[in-house]
Amino acid sequence: MNTVANSKQMLSQRFTFGRSAEREQLEKRFAAHKSFLLHGPAGVGKTLLLSNIAPGFPEVLYSPQNTTPNALFRNLSETLLAAGHPVLADACPNGIAPLQAKSAISIKGLVKDALHGSNHLLIADHLARPSHAVAACLRELMVSCSIPVVAVARSAHMEDAGFVLSLFPDRTERFALRNFDPETARVFAQACAQAEGLQADNLPQFLDRVLEFSSGNPGAILQMIHLATKPRYFADNHIKIAPLYIDYKLATVSSQSGAR
Repeated sequence: MNTVANSKQMLSQRFTFGRSAEREQLEKRFAAHKSFLLHGPAGVGKTLLLSNIAPGFPEVLYSPQNTTPNALFRNLSETLLAAGHPVLADACPNGIAPLQAKSAISIKGLVKDALHGSNHLLIADHLARPSHAVAACLRELMVSCSIPVVAVARSAHMEDAGFVLSLFPDRTERFALRNFDPETARVFAQACAQAEGLQADNLPQFLDRVLEFSSGNPGAILQMIHLATKPRYFADNHIKIAPLYIDYKLATVSSQSGAR
């Protein structure tokens, strides 16, 4: 198996194992059919954990990117059409092309008709400082259509959750997914290194630094260990830790700036 694919498979398994308590709590929230805000730093595994839980709840609708109301409703319309919902199927008997040609107002109307009185639950993932308009649309779905919403952001602060934050004023309506504890992070890092086939004379020291740099963030651990397999970070069978970390931080800052 390709080492990257192997690492991703192992990552998924580790989240299932390392997140058993969080998984159980989230499953209870899904079963209760209540809205809540799921938050945690980038790389902590929010999307991965949700993707492991959602298949057990066939009524879940997943919207991956929600930068604008139009993006939200188009995501939902395509998901409902793919699932064969009669409202979308009747409106677009020839498939996705006619749906894509419809106006934003038409799309919103179809989605609201489809969701009204339904038993669906919406996951609105990757919210990055959502606007008043996005928050208003989520509120409309929650109130007018009685659709519970799982809003997903990097933190429960205004700079990440944006105006969606007001939809979840109570602490019980917020669920924090945190970085791994030190022992879980160490086991995870060792498993990542093994999956990547990483060998070096200073491997123990490198893994110690990875744990320090990552603060137990699983995504950061995986990325740094994968970077360490690149020849440019090797010299005399030693991993060049400082250059690797600098490149990792630069890439991280760049990706976060682009996401915002």
